[in-house]
Amino acid sequence: MIGLYRPGNSVLHRLPAGVKLLLLIASILVATITVRTPLEVGIVAVMVAALFAVARIPATVALAQLRPIVWMLLIIGVFQVIITSPARAIVVCGLLLISVALAAVFTLTTRVSDMLDTVTRALEPTRRLGVDPERIGLMLALAIRCIPLLATIVHEVAEARKARGLQWSMTALASPVLVRALRTADAMGDALVARGVDD
Repeated sequence: MIGLYRPGNSVLHRLPAGVKLLLLIASILVATITVRTPLEVGIVAVMVAALFAVARIPATVALAQLRPIVWMLLIIGVFQVIITSPARAIVVCGLLLISVALAAVFTLTTRVSDMLDTVTRALEPTRRLGVDPERIGLMLALAIRCIPLLATIVHEVAEARKARGLQWSMTALASPVLVRALRTADAMGDALVARGVDD
């Protein structure tokens, strides 16, 4: 869902990781609090699209970041239409899409090492409270790695489901994805234990 770093020399690439992380959090919060109509969603979406252009990220790459959540947005949208209204469904789904797009801009223009260093430095004062910043950095790195890994698992299972003629069966998608995700998590845990990360 969230892409890996793409080298570049744009303004967004040159911004420090900490500044971009703060801007990401602030942008999502402001959008969530202030956007209330489909028109406002459209305006913010255009602004986010402009960020991809400023970062010189190809449209195909940008769309690839959003494609995995299309089904989730459809489900949420239908649910919102039933319990609220079509306008509210557009706002809710639009804000989710905008949030994912902003996160994608951040990860596509920020090296993972810079991102982890920023988080570790920010958490350094909490060491006196018993928090291990390096361990949290490791957890964040694993989470970042698992996002595309989980997306790959979902894609492979969906292709297998389609080949068996079960493309409309949610059980044929959810069950294998859950099993493969748990097996992957077990393998990752075993690898960490083998490297001494088990205390």
